[in-house]
Amino acid sequence: MEEKKQAINLDIKPEIAKGVYSNLAIITHSHSEFIVDFAEILPGLPKPEINSRIILTPEHAKRLSSALLDNISKYESQFGPIQMGQAEPKPTFNLADFNAGNGTKS
Repeated sequence: MEEKKQAINLDIKPEIAKGVYSNLAIITHSHSEFIVDFAEILPGLPKPEINSRIILTPEHAKRLSSALLDNISKYESQFGPIQMGQAEPKPTFNLADFNAGNGTKS
């Protein structure tokens, strides 16, 4: 049986097309969703500012992970290995570790 690929026609608003710079992503999860907060941390600023939040179902988070790995592999095949530098990865947090109302750790 032949599998047909369905084309998706997307529109993008100009203000979205410009994109948002991020050099920090904070990933949290609960039983039913993954939340990815994108932030920008710059020298001289007191704290990172979250500039975008994406909420995904676990299934879509896994699909995103797979798509990112595929694209990173293609990128590295074309441009060479991505150097990670000296920064240690930060741990992720589980939403269940935080109190629901005030965002502080329980």
